[in-house]
Amino acid sequence: MIGAILDWVLDRSVVFSFDRSGFLRHARSFRAGDLDGDLTGRVCLVTGANSGIGREAATGLASRGAEVWLLCRDRRRGEEAVTSIRQATGNRRVHLEVVDVSHLAAVRAFAARFAPTRVDVLIHNAGVLPATRLETPDGLELTLATNVIGPFLLTHLLRGKLAAAGGARVIFVSSGGMYAQRLSLDDLQWTQRPFDGVTAYAQTKRMQVILTELLARRWARAGIVVHAMHPGWADTPSVRSSIPRFWRLMRKRLRTPEQGADTLVWLAAAPPAALPVALPSGQFWFDRAPQPTHLLPFTTERPRDRARLWRTCQRLAGLAQSAHDLRRAQA
Repeated sequence: MIGAILDWVLDRSVVFSFDRSGFLRHARSFRAGDLDGDLTGRVCLVTGANSGIGREAATGLASRGAEVWLLCRDRRRGEEAVTSIRQATGNRRVHLEVVDVSHLAAVRAFAARFAPTRVDVLIHNAGVLPATRLETPDGLELTLATNVIGPFLLTHLLRGKLAAAGGARVIFVSSGGMYAQRLSLDDLQWTQRPFDGVTAYAQTKRMQVILTELLARRWARAGIVVHAMHPGWADTPSVRSSIPRFWRLMRKRLRTPEQGADTLVWLAAAPPAALPVALPSGQFWFDRAPQPTHLLPFTTERPRDRARLWRTCQRLAGLAQSAHDLRRAQA
């Protein structure tokens, strides 16, 4: 009883939940054998896989025999990651595709040329937190394009290959920072207000969690499972470069990239029996446990706002909206 109360208090502190001590404490409840499966024959795609959590996830999948495709925007860094992962795992079925998910034309070109007929796992890990407002060639604000619109388009373009896999898993790497933000679709492109990179990032992470729920409901009949997770506070190159003050303050308490990627690998690789059977697709996970998506009442969005988010993503991604989509969005 005392241990349970202490865990509850530490988890509510955020710092002692999201940090390395939180992972070590939560890991005591992980079930042995959940990640012992063989992924030979599975095709897995990981965006932003050249460093940090994405690289650790790709390594974890490759070490279990999967055919892993690293989707990276930098060829040199991507090639280095492929070589390193092959050497570390002994798996030669690790490949590179140069794709900048913030560029919609690049996403479409990749989807058109990608040869495998099935995709078992699609991990949306690529993300940015720029200090200033930047635009993509499509005229989209960079944070929105990278974290939301590009992944939304890629997921839809690969829908047929995900359905062909039978039980495919789509996983968004979100952030605990989304807890402080509600869905905001006014001035989505940050043209009418001073740009705040941290807020823009957290708002897109809230969008990812909502899209996870919407995709899970819409694609359930296709046998496609969709989840979101957050890795806690991990010591990654993006954290060091994007929020250096936070990194300097917390660097001794940050999780390793491998610890941050643990739940991501678990969601991608664990057999269905390892997941809580009572929980449907569309969950938000942290340290292998489902989490609420709202902790503060003011962050709760209205159903019409969720429908508006779906329509907005379709429009900005250049996807046609059918009457069926409209009815589902309004349901």
